[in-house]
Amino acid sequence: MSTATTTRSEAIPLTPLKARQDATSNDTREPASQLQSSVSSINNPSTPITDDDERSIALAQSPPPALSKIRLILTIFQPSLINFFFSFTNGVITVGLPVIAKDIQLPRALYLWPSSVHGLTSGSLLLIAGAVADIIGVRGFEIFGITLLGAFTLSCGFAANGVQLVVFRAMQGAATAIHLPSSVALIAAAVPSGKARNLGFACLGLSQPFGFSVGLVASGFMVESIGWRAGFYIPGGAMLVTAIVAWWALPKVKRSSDTHGKSVWKQIGTDVDWIGGLIASGGLAMLAYVLAVLSADLGSIKSAETASLLAVSLVLLAAFPFWMHTQERAGRPALIPNSIWKNLPFTSTCIMVALSYGVVNSIEIFSSLYFQEVQSVSTQTTSLYLLPNLVTGTLINLSVGIFVDRIPANWLVSGSAVISAASPLLMAVVNPEWKYWYLEFWAQVFAPFSGDVLFTVGLIIVSDNFPEKTQALAGAVFNTVAQFGTSLGIGVCQVVALGVMGNGASVGHDDNSEAAFDDQDPSTLLKGYRAGFWTMFAYMIVCVIIAILGLRKAGKVGLKKE
Repeated sequence: MSTATTTRSEAIPLTPLKARQDATSNDTREPASQLQSSVSSINNPSTPITDDDERSIALAQSPPPALSKIRLILTIFQPSLINFFFSFTNGVITVGLPVIAKDIQLPRALYLWPSSVHGLTSGSLLLIAGAVADIIGVRGFEIFGITLLGAFTLSCGFAANGVQLVVFRAMQGAATAIHLPSSVALIAAAVPSGKARNLGFACLGLSQPFGFSVGLVASGFMVESIGWRAGFYIPGGAMLVTAIVAWWALPKVKRSSDTHGKSVWKQIGTDVDWIGGLIASGGLAMLAYVLAVLSADLGSIKSAETASLLAVSLVLLAAFPFWMHTQERAGRPALIPNSIWKNLPFTSTCIMVALSYGVVNSIEIFSSLYFQEVQSVSTQTTSLYLLPNLVTGTLINLSVGIFVDRIPANWLVSGSAVISAASPLLMAVVNPEWKYWYLEFWAQVFAPFSGDVLFTVGLIIVSDNFPEKTQALAGAVFNTVAQFGTSLGIGVCQVVALGVMGNGASVGHDDNSEAAFDDQDPSTLLKGYRAGFWTMFAYMIVCVIIAILGLRKAGKVGLKKE
């Protein structure tokens, strides 16, 4: 997701060249010295910028070649369509999970794994995938990722048991990690900055919740008619067809030219911070796994395996900034330089994206379970109950792409967070005996505001803090935060819910009693789900506070660069 815009205050601009500093001496954004240090801290901090480096960076930052209108539309439409398809399958899993669990005898201990494992694997691989994509070329990497996505999505439809479904969903997540940063870099490289790129980012943002919501609605009818497996056959086949079309539709994007005579494979070996990627990915993956295990059985925290994994994950995450410091001091590539976190809007945006995405996805899952398990409605009715989320999300994304450059970022983000906070609040206090239109309808209407606004605004802010030639890494950082936030949010809310439900609703370890749908008291489930909704409400309040404080000087984003 390319440097689409320029923020007005603390976001790190991307034009470090001395020549450009002279040409823009009247620009009021930041002093030249800060521009130079900002980019040098990202790209090999201890090495002076040579004339060859300046020429290669200038080439990377030159305006993208003009595309015909149809190619421009296809460049935005194709990755957005893939986002729609894989998100569609996530929606199918969300609503169809009760039926899927019965059909393939999914153990209760694995009940949420088909939903959470996709985010776990994709989130843990995104950073490495983004760094590799910037080196080998985003177009080919994108097509490779689409092909894998189509294949593993089809495989989910052929799953014969719960373990196979979890494994194929994990591989689907790994393929998603290849696609997401590549799609960002494609739009960044091929679409000119300003309103066109804002709309491109908005379409990427729209496609995921739109696909998820359509999956929620469509799966309700598929499950009770043609079967849940069609929810994987159709998008899987469509993605394979799209991969073939992409060879013609996607523009060729040149790799960064500062290869210094290295082959692609040598660059992958020397210019990618593999150790940093393994530290970050390992820490995030282990933490997400522990949360998923705890969401199935709180008592597992007492086991040596779970406690050890939790300890190792925290050590790895704590070691990551120290490794980044070592890399920067030695003049070697650093995956995410520590200096970038000093930028308050960037850091605030990453935290808010994690919190907001955790809430957006959690409330959809918990609402679906609430409607089916507490109110005992059918999957079709549940799909219709969740439909307002789809409509609202579509309208928000289309609107944000148009006026994001006209309203200060803190107003947009904090206002949308306040609206979204009302969604879990309403679900936490609603009486199951009340009619849907009293509160539950409005809860679904308010749910997508924060996540959808943050996708466009946050993506612009994050991509503005990376050079043009590492936009796949910028997209990887953004999507890593979003994916990890989703896994963390779902895991924490599930842990809270199970803690409130007590032993009677926790998962048993007896193989003879691990059916996915043991009879449970709806009143007990209601207490647990309400606790989860209150947790989501607390998340959104924190998001509002961060938006007000962290983006107070961000100004408007998405402005066209001259």
